[in-house]
Amino acid sequence: MDKQSGKDFNRTPYQLLKRMLRKGDVLYIHSLDRFGRNKEEILQEWNEITKNIQADSVVLDMPLLDTTQIKDSLGTFIADLVLQILSWIGGSRAGANSKTAEGIDLAMQNGTVFGRPKVEVTEEFRVVYDRWKAGEMTAVKAMKEKDDFL
Repeated sequence: MDKQSGKDFNRTPYQLLKRMLRKGDVLYIHSLDRFGRNKEEILQEWNEITKNIQADSVVLDMPLLDTTQIKDSLGTFIADLVLQILSWIGGSRAGANSKTAEGIDLAMQNGTVFGRPKVEVTEEFRVVYDRWKAGEMTAVKAMKEKDDFL
């Protein structure tokens, strides 16, 4: 079982699993994007497993990518086509996600703080809020009173 990120295939558990695969074994993959991020690498690994090693692969969230069910040439063609399309989509999405993560990391290193700003809740605010919550005033009137002591 390989639980590391599918960022690349240089993962020790994955490489061990691949060395242990034999013809007729079945490799279960939770999701194609967990398998890998790069289109070419995904296709290369898929072909290595299904064609060279001759093990079957089952992508649990994509029934069309179940080589245990489709043994004829049409089934193989459909699986290869679906794999091509999905790996391309997954690869482009993963590229955008990694760029976003890199940007966030860089911003944090430069001191950018994410999230809502911290607001001090004063006693005056609590009094107005409690009066609004009790139905003693409208929200508009509460906001006007709140602005008076900010």
